[in-house]
Amino acid sequence: MKKFLVGRFHGLLYSIKGAYYLIRTEDAIKFQSFIALTLVFAGFYFEITTTEWMFQLFTFGLVMGVEALNTAIEDVADFIHPEHNKKIGIIKDIGAGAVFLAAIFSIAIILIIYVPYFL
Repeated sequence: MKKFLVGRFHGLLYSIKGAYYLIRTEDAIKFQSFIALTLVFAGFYFEITTTEWMFQLFTFGLVMGVEALNTAIEDVADFIHPEHNKKIGIIKDIGAGAVFLAAIFSIAIILIIYVPYFL
């Protein structure tokens, strides 16, 4: 049991290290963090409902999580094949497409939440 708990603790430390690396180095994550923080303030200002908070927080996690996976895919692809390669380019485009889809649906959710407060 002790080995299991120590392993989970080390896993937690690695995940914090990875999240810190993303926030420190990735412009997309920095921008998404800014948007998330802005919407958190908006949520308090407009006193959105608990359900709206859940959807809003879910969208932040979804977009940033997919962005993190996309970053990992791109880094692995660049490590495996540093020079330009058509197939690697397609793989990277697919990863970017996943971020795009998550962002589009997240924007739709945010609009569903906030447009009524402006009307």
